[in-house]
Amino acid sequence: MTTEKDIFQFLEIKDIKNNTLILKDNSLRKILKVSAVNFFLKSQEEQDAILYNFHNFLNSLEFSIQIYVSSRKMNIVSYLKKLKELEEKQTNELLLLQLREYQNFINNLVMTGEIMEKSFFVIVPFYFTSLEAIKSAPVKKEIKIDPLEFARGKKQLQERVEFVAFGLAKCGLKVRELTTKELIELFWSIYHQNEAEIGFFPAIPPHIS
Repeated sequence: MTTEKDIFQFLEIKDIKNNTLILKDNSLRKILKVSAVNFFLKSQEEQDAILYNFHNFLNSLEFSIQIYVSSRKMNIVSYLKKLKELEEKQTNELLLLQLREYQNFINNLVMTGEIMEKSFFVIVPFYFTSLEAIKSAPVKKEIKIDPLEFARGKKQLQERVEFVAFGLAKCGLKVRELTTKELIELFWSIYHQNEAEIGFFPAIPPHIS
């Protein structure tokens, strides 16, 4: 039987602090959630502008980024719960009947087909150059980073995040940085898809901030 500890040993993540992923090689990551845009509903001029700005954004990058697309069943458990609470408080018989019919409609809609939710993320990395010699050495040893160098790395990572956010915003996309809580939920949901679809998420451990 696979346990949480067994799963964790396969992850490259060592810690999550201050909205930042710290990997086991001490490199850093921040993840941005990016809105979608319906490209084909745009006019030809708007499409050309989006492509032009995105082309310029990619050419301006001096570091690598990763794009991750998450597709999973939409969680409507909390929405149905709110509808149930409204039903219990409703005193108007006509509105109560309409509310129940609406709940039945939503339930039938979910049962007859999967409602998928797509989310788009951009992963921004930062690698400490002082680690390259250690990583390539034939004998591996524990990697340690000087606190001052680590602080400078976090600052440079934040500058990269702001650069990426600005470039994507010029393409008409809304961008925001994932919080520590959202990072935990994202990685947990990747390895626990069934539980995530019914709206269950674990509590955040007290040592993670």
